[in-house]
Formats: sequence, structure tokens, C-alpha cells
Amino acid sequence: MIGRIRFIQAALVLLLATAAHGPAMSASKGNLDSQARSALQSLYAKAPAAKALRDKAKGILVFPSITKAGFVVGGQTGDGVLYEGGTRTGYYNTTAGTVGLQAGAQKYGYALFFMTDDDLKYLKSSKGWSLGTGPNIVIADEGTARDASSLTVKSGVYAFIFGQKGLMAGVGLVGQKISKTKP
Repeated sequence: MIGRIRFIQAALVLLLATAAHGPAMSASKGNLDSQARSALQSLYAKAPAAKALRDKAKGILVFPSITKAGFVVGGQTGDGVLYEGGTRTGYYNTTAGTVGLQAGAQKYGYALFFMTDDDLKYLKSSKGWSLGTGPNIVIADEGTARDASSLTVKSGVYAFIFGQKGLMAGVGLVGQKISKTKP
């Protein structure tokens, strides 16, 4: 039974990843960049803490739209853009598979603020970063995101989740894998 669930899970993640990276994907890098910049501007307007981190961050990786779907077995995928000093320096993809009591579909976005050179180097040098390993991640919840003074900027990576829409309860980043894609 577990083997069958893992097979279905892998198939669903592969299906979602293939859909996100079809032929239209290479032609839409400019569109992805535009969506990522727009998502960041919206995040800064709603979350002063994110805006406060912007100038201190060594890099910002933003995924403007993550698609998550599942019924017992699920998966999620999305594409993102890495900015360093306001300049686009790379494209990334995130995928995850899940098994459990779940049903529905959801879209959301998130931005990761890399606060040290070492944290950013880890992202750029890994052949696929599984969130929950490597740099420490601090998830800024809605209350924290509104009050910049409540963040203690030291090291690690700060994550801001935004634009949640859909019928699945809760969003978690643990278990997601982030990989660099070709320009």
C-alpha cells in the first residue's frame, strides 16, 4: 500500500512539474519576472517587515504563484526568480509531494529573504535545496509581517507567505525542494 501511495505521489509531482515546465515556460521568463516584481511590490505594501528586510537582504527569492492540489496524495509546484540588489540573477522551481488527510486545491506565493552571504551561497551552490535543511528559516506570520520592529534580523532566511486562495487549509514550506532552472 505504501509503495502504491509513493508511486501515485511521485506521478502527481511529476505531472505538476511537467505542466509548469511545458513549452510555454521558456517563452514566459519575462512574464515570470514581471509577476515576481509585482508580487514583491504587493507584499511590501501589505507587510512593512518584508519592506524593512528588502534593503538588508543579500538576495530575495520570490515565487509569485505556487499551485497546490491533492486528495490524500498531493503535490505542489511553482516557478520563482532570485534577485540580488534588485537585479534578477536566476530562476528557480519549487516542488513538493504530500500524503495525508487532504483534499482541495490552493494557490499562494512566497518570498524568501536571504540575510547572509553564506545562506545565499548555500541556495546557489546546492543541486536542490530541501527546505528544512541548510539555512534556518523564520516564517513571518501575518502579525509579525505587519510590525517590522518585531523581527530580529540576525541570520537565516525569512519567509513571507502571501496571496492564499483556494480550498485547502494551511500552507507549509517544510519538505519543499527548490532547484535552479535554466535561464
